[in-house]
Amino acid sequence: MTEYRTAGESCVLRGVVNNQVWLAESVIVVKDKPEETVLLLMPGAQCAFPEGYWRWRKNKDFSQGTRWQEAQRDHISLREFSWERNRLLIFLEPEKFYSCYLFWDHASGQFICHYINFQLPYHRSHCGFDTLDLDLDIVIDPQYNWEWKDEDEYQAGISEGGIQEEWVRRIEKSQEEVFDRINKRSYPFDGSWLQWQPIPTWLPPKLPERWQVV
Repeated sequence: MTEYRTAGESCVLRGVVNNQVWLAESVIVVKDKPEETVLLLMPGAQCAFPEGYWRWRKNKDFSQGTRWQEAQRDHISLREFSWERNRLLIFLEPEKFYSCYLFWDHASGQFICHYINFQLPYHRSHCGFDTLDLDLDIVIDPQYNWEWKDEDEYQAGISEGGIQEEWVRRIEKSQEEVFDRINKRSYPFDGSWLQWQPIPTWLPPKLPERWQVV
C-alpha cells in the first residue's frame, strides 16, 4: 500500500540517471493523492545540480562534454546552491512522460507562465520523488501562446544516446494530449491555481540526509 505524503512536508524531487542522482530540488508537498502530486519549489530551497550545469547550460561551453556525456560518467559531481527568484508549482501525474509547472515571480507575485516539462514518469523514493528531465519543454504565456524550448538540447540528447528511442516515442505520443490540454484550458491550465499562495509559515526546505542515496 502506497504511503502518501502530508501537505507541508518537505522532501526531494530528484533527477536520476544511471543509478546516480543527477539533480535534486528540495520541495514542499502541497498535495499528494493517487491521481496527482503537487510540489512547491520556492526561493531559498536547497538544491544540487551537476558541476557542469553552469558550464554547458549557462555558458554554452561544451569543451568538457555535454549534459548527456557527463551523465554517462561513473561519478557525477554535484554543487549545492539555493533556488532563486521564481516560485514553482510542479504537477506530477502517474505514468505521464511530462509534468506541468506554474511559474510566479516570488517577490512580486506576478504569474509568469505555464510550462510543460517532458520527463520520465516519476516514482517514489525514500526521500521524495524521482524522475529524469528529457530536455524538451513547452513554455505557455498567460495568454496561452506557446513555444518550444530546448529543442536543440533534446536532439543532441537523442543523437548522443542519452535519450532512448522508446522515450522519444512516448514523448511524441504524449504531445497530442498535452496540446489538447493547453487548447481546452484543461486542468491545471484552467486558472484554478493562479491565486494559490504558500502558507506563510512554510520555510524554504533543505536537502535531507541521504538525499544522494538511490
